[in-house]
Formats: sequence, C-alpha cells, structure tokens
Amino acid sequence: MSTPDIITFHPRLDTLLEEWHDALGQDFTAYHNHCYRVLNYFAVLSNADDETTLDKAAVALAFHDIGIWSHGTLDYLEPSSLLAEAWLLDHGLDDWVPDITAMISDHHKVTACADNPIAETFRQADWADVTQGLRRFSLPLGFAVRVMRTFPNAGFHQFLMRQSVQQALKHPLNPLPMFRW
Repeated sequence: MSTPDIITFHPRLDTLLEEWHDALGQDFTAYHNHCYRVLNYFAVLSNADDETTLDKAAVALAFHDIGIWSHGTLDYLEPSSLLAEAWLLDHGLDDWVPDITAMISDHHKVTACADNPIAETFRQADWADVTQGLRRFSLPLGFAVRVMRTFPNAGFHQFLMRQSVQQALKHPLNPLPMFRW
C-alpha cells in the first residue's frame, strides 16, 4: 500500500482562511493547521480522488469552527453553518449547501452520521484531530503522525481547553454546547 501524500496547499481553503485572518488573530496558525490536519485525514478516510469532494471539505473546514471567533461562543455550530451557507449562496454553490451544512452541524456528533457519508467522514476526520490521533477510525497511524509533524498543533488544543473551561464556569449545565447525539 502506498503512503498518501500530505496536502500542504489547497487554494480554496487558503483563500477562505485568509478571509478570516483578522478575526482569528493570534489563533490563525492554530486554526490553519487544524484545518489542514483534518483535510488530510478526510482525504485518506474518504478515499477522495475528485476535486469536488475535497473542495467541499475545504469549504466546510474553513467555516466549521469559525463561530468561536465570529460570534465569541462555544455554541458555534449554527453561526458557523449560517456563515458557510451565506458564502456558498454568494458564490453560486447552492447545491453544496446540504453537504456543507451537514458537515459543519454534525462534526461533533458523538454517534455516526448514518445518513450522510460525506458528513460522517468529516466527523471522523475532525475527531481524529481533536483526539490527537487517539481515535483514528481507519486512518493509518504513520500517516497521522506525519500530518501532525507537518502541521503542528500551534496551541489549538490548549485554546479549546481554555474555551471549554470558561464555558463550563459560565454555563455549568451546558458545558459543551457543540456536542450532538
């Protein structure tokens, strides 16, 4: 079995991330690297060999957590999804809306997205990164390690932990509002 190449550049993802550079501020590199780790995991888990599937993942990735910064909340799935939908409609990609919004809305589901394969693969790829490779699904360990070395954490997981603690202190009855069943 051949070793997959690591995706280090994706024009659509880079363009979209750059549009959010100011909002992300000091967290830009952390979010950029998270998005690229997940894109690489998605590419391998989905066996995606067409540009459209990777482009959809790139759009979903650029927006999937952006509500944390754009709306200042850990309850960010709906704001992130709405921002992605608006961007898609503005760019004539109306037919992508169902897949992209499902990928964003369901990426923190604890259970599988049985009715949407692209959303399920996206969910698995994000979980692989959030768990820092502890939950890899069918992702080869060696590939995950190479991706993590290529795109270092840059404080992403520490940022998530700080945000989660702040959320739990403010809203003890809803400490992780982004999780879905």
